[in-house]
Amino acid sequence: MCGIVGYTGDKECADILVNGLRKLEYRGYDSAGIALFEGDRIRTVKAKGKINEGLAPRLAQQPHFSASAGIGHTRWATHGEPSDINSHPIGNGRVSIVHNGIIENYRKIKEFLTEHGYGFESETDTEAVAKLLDYNYNGDPLDAIIKTVADLEGAYALGIIFREHKNMIYAVRKESPLIVGQGDGEMFIGSDVTAIIEHTDKYYLMEPGEIAEISKDGATFYDIHRNIIEKELQTADWDVSAAEKGGFAHFMLKEIHEQPDALKKTIHPRIKDGMPDFSECGLTDEKLNGYRHIYIIGCGSAMHAGIVGKYIIESLARTPVIVDMASEFRYRNPLLSKDDLVVVISQSGETADTLEALKLSNKIGADTLAIVNVVGSSIAREAKMVMYTLAGPEISVCSTKAYMVQTAFMYLLAFRVAYARGEISEQETKQLIAELNEIPDKVQKCIDSQEQYQKVAARLMSADSLLYIGRGLDYALSMEGSLKLKEISYIHSESYAAGELKHGTISLIEEGMPVIAVATQHDLYKKTVSNVKEVKSRGAMVVFICGEDMEPAENDIDCPVYLPSARDMLMPLVAVVPLQLIAYYTAVLKNCDVDHPRNLAKSVTVE
Repeated sequence: MCGIVGYTGDKECADILVNGLRKLEYRGYDSAGIALFEGDRIRTVKAKGKINEGLAPRLAQQPHFSASAGIGHTRWATHGEPSDINSHPIGNGRVSIVHNGIIENYRKIKEFLTEHGYGFESETDTEAVAKLLDYNYNGDPLDAIIKTVADLEGAYALGIIFREHKNMIYAVRKESPLIVGQGDGEMFIGSDVTAIIEHTDKYYLMEPGEIAEISKDGATFYDIHRNIIEKELQTADWDVSAAEKGGFAHFMLKEIHEQPDALKKTIHPRIKDGMPDFSECGLTDEKLNGYRHIYIIGCGSAMHAGIVGKYIIESLARTPVIVDMASEFRYRNPLLSKDDLVVVISQSGETADTLEALKLSNKIGADTLAIVNVVGSSIAREAKMVMYTLAGPEISVCSTKAYMVQTAFMYLLAFRVAYARGEISEQETKQLIAELNEIPDKVQKCIDSQEQYQKVAARLMSADSLLYIGRGLDYALSMEGSLKLKEISYIHSESYAAGELKHGTISLIEEGMPVIAVATQHDLYKKTVSNVKEVKSRGAMVVFICGEDMEPAENDIDCPVYLPSARDMLMPLVAVVPLQLIAYYTAVLKNCDVDHPRNLAKSVTVE
């Protein structure tokens, strides 16, 4: 959600800023802009819409740029509709800022500034921050920033330039992520490494409350008392090619194809002598045997991975598991104790609701384990224990490989909990691990069977609404499949436990309505087939997804999809692939913006 980029160096920076913003498009946005030092003024160009539709054409109409420092932003509207005037950067000629996050007390600040003669043009909370900076500015940028952030309530990451301090960039953050990149005679700021990886893989992680003063020669970091902070320079563990499409039509398709390798990178380092190994984070068998409950918390696809985890952990380990939406967790006064384990799942490690749920869990005293993809992210730093999924960057807003590796972690955790609690033997655990190691090859076979998914997509593309149904693990999987389709194709889609159809939902079935039935569990197979007969008899067009060793009656289905067989327990890792690719090809056939679906952001850093 929203993206910040900044540059100071010896190069002309307009193109550097715009290209950096393009790298951040996956975060979701509806306007974009840049502000540059030019002569004795700050020159700002911004526009509503995607970069190619708004900012780029407007820049092409401008006189030649000659600037070597500036800031840029992609905005996802919160306060005020998408418009040119509400776009960032925002300022008054003396100071200009870009802002991620939400300022909760902006109305109070605006009223104060209005009483002191300031006028406001936009509907944004950001303008209140820009003009409060101007009010507090007495020639010393650090002093102005310290005074300003003392009055701000909410979450923010700010990139700031002052006209009188040419080619200097200032940055400060609270909650919303921000990094400072270090190049050779040039420096950067960015919402994440993706914005700067084309130029450097070296960066500093800014902590909440820190202020950075940045010139082309380096950065100095301060706390709010103006004490200098020494920081460790980080190195990104992936290169620019990981953030490019590599010949694929979309990032989503590339990331689906990366899933077998991502699974191997996640699973193999966590296996020692044929057993799942959590020693890297300090999660011992003694701890696992002592927890009363396991809570799994996430949003969207991360929560769906947690639901799969619930089924597997409860089945194998006979341990109670509660799965919670992160956005609801804090508000229901959860019955947590110091004897519980809270597992929080987030691809970005910056998901605001998940971070707040984690903080509450820590405050109560529960053990906390973060499963995240981004090293050094806020959730990773806040949790008592952390395991990294090692999937590499996921650029498409629609999560695929991140969900896959998060789910794989659920299996590793389930196997170890079951072993630690004496529910399965070492031999049984090793057999499960051996079969888990075979899953990447089965995932690859699914990816290679794209023609059958394209045929299904051709049947779905004209639908107004459809249902996904399944039982047990297949119901958990149906939730993820439904989310994938609605995210990128904009077809209304819902998932239901197949046994609940008679309790109201079957009234929605009419002639030609698609129903996607997932049936990979042998013990529930006949019951799911009975539900398929129910919807088929009422006119549904049935897509039936099952293992290759299962043979449904041909007159019950319209589009069969057969999968490589695996142990029933492991089938969610295999069966999610056709659901991803069916959603992908449906969206492509509808000419949707697959990687940047409307109204969605990759990293949701506000509540």
